[in-house]
Amino acid sequence: MMFKARFLALALLATVSTVPAAAQTRPEIEKAMKRATTFMVEKASTNGGYVWSYLPDMSRRWGEIEATPNMIWVQPPGTATMGHLFLDAYHATGDDYYYQAAEAVAGALIRGQHRSGGWHYFIDFGGPAATRHWYETIGKNAWRMEEFQHYADNSTFDDMGTSEAAQFLLRIYLEKQDPKYRPALEKAVNFVLDSQYPAGGWPQRWPFDPNYPGYQSYITFNDEVAAENVKFLLMAYQHLGDTRVLDAITRGMNVYLLTQQAAPQAGWALQYTLDLKPAAARTYEPNALHTASTADNVEQLMNFYRMTGDGRFLARIPEALDWLDSVRLAEGQGQGSRRFPTFIEIGTNKPVYVHRRGSNVVNGTYYWDYSPEATLGHYSAFRSIDVPRLRRDYEALKALPVAEATRDSPLLAANAKPLPRFFVSGGMVGSDLNAGSVTATPRDLIRSLNSQGWWPTPLKATSNPYKGDGSPTPAPGDFRSTHVGDETDTSPYTTDHPVTGISTATYMANMVKLMGALRPER
Repeated sequence: MMFKARFLALALLATVSTVPAAAQTRPEIEKAMKRATTFMVEKASTNGGYVWSYLPDMSRRWGEIEATPNMIWVQPPGTATMGHLFLDAYHATGDDYYYQAAEAVAGALIRGQHRSGGWHYFIDFGGPAATRHWYETIGKNAWRMEEFQHYADNSTFDDMGTSEAAQFLLRIYLEKQDPKYRPALEKAVNFVLDSQYPAGGWPQRWPFDPNYPGYQSYITFNDEVAAENVKFLLMAYQHLGDTRVLDAITRGMNVYLLTQQAAPQAGWALQYTLDLKPAAARTYEPNALHTASTADNVEQLMNFYRMTGDGRFLARIPEALDWLDSVRLAEGQGQGSRRFPTFIEIGTNKPVYVHRRGSNVVNGTYYWDYSPEATLGHYSAFRSIDVPRLRRDYEALKALPVAEATRDSPLLAANAKPLPRFFVSGGMVGSDLNAGSVTATPRDLIRSLNSQGWWPTPLKATSNPYKGDGSPTPAPGDFRSTHVGDETDTSPYTTDHPVTGISTATYMANMVKLMGALRPER
């Protein structure tokens, strides 16, 4: 969630090291950090950028989906996340090597910045022909990865790639006020401003490309598009003094009010048409209300109240929470603690469930009905939502005097607080199936760093190599709830037989743990 001290989309740590630095000497820790970073910079990077995982011989590599050697991944936890990590390490150690690594990341992002000012999921240094070939082979045949099945000459707000890249450019610019970063940073700010609709929302992608499905233009809440853009504009206002963004921030907050549905279904959908009507997007995202997005938007409304003191942001929260309570499943239904159906039909308040048939992108089809049996494995049919906590937070916030509720407002403060010195400290895993928490001690991490300078990681995320287009005849087997279809499906999936490889997420998580040992107060 935005404004919850989450500055990155990276879920690499469950806890921060509480092992005192004396358990491992500072020189030993710094030596291990430097050796691991040297490998990533000198062996793993491509023109200063990174993907999510690599085989040891570099014969295959992946972002959210398999990448070519000329690609780097922007989508977190990717290249910009690595840039943030390098700046963190620079602050923790004072070693200029990390700042130089962060500069290389900035160079890669600037080189791959779209002319519109935003970024795509990845940057392909192989050029347009290579990118189109990738789309026509690997991307086209990734059954569940619909965002990679269509080439588009534009930028995306999806999965926080543009947001994180823009935040990183802001951060490295502020680090030393180096003017060479200002043009790309201004371009990113202008991209967010230019792509905003008058009503206040943002499309998933921009500028519009007719070769991509029409949902690219819908006002989007999915993956916190609006929240992340408001957050970045706040940073630009605070740290660049750019007052142009104030109107955009206000409209970006107000779109939450405009799109909340009427009671008794006072929730939100994932996206909306430009006349503010709920809409479908990918074929497994029906035109329905979305419980998790509703809970997220309630959190955002409380954040907006803390920033503005405007009571409109609290006024209809009880309606939204009442609606969530009304769709909670009875005891014994759902999946464990996940008791809220993901999608709710507009008008009937019935849960709707998405399914698929077939075995690949050629013969496969997604559809929805009212049956909770055999739902998708790659898109959860149920959500865990703590409505009682949201109610408590709402009541506590409503009871505060306005002055106290807005005491830390970035909009109302006379002086901007400095950016945090350490960004990579928690958040969400995004779509990296190899990301996870760190339980090893700093001593164990130092010992497990191999002779080449990387931490061996079981790569449980893999994919089928491209073998040609899928058959129009479904292959034998049940692919209704699997992450991957038949052998022609290039979608990533988790395997029971992982190979040992190099994980960028593992590197970052272990580095944060080691930095925690250098800074026991962290």
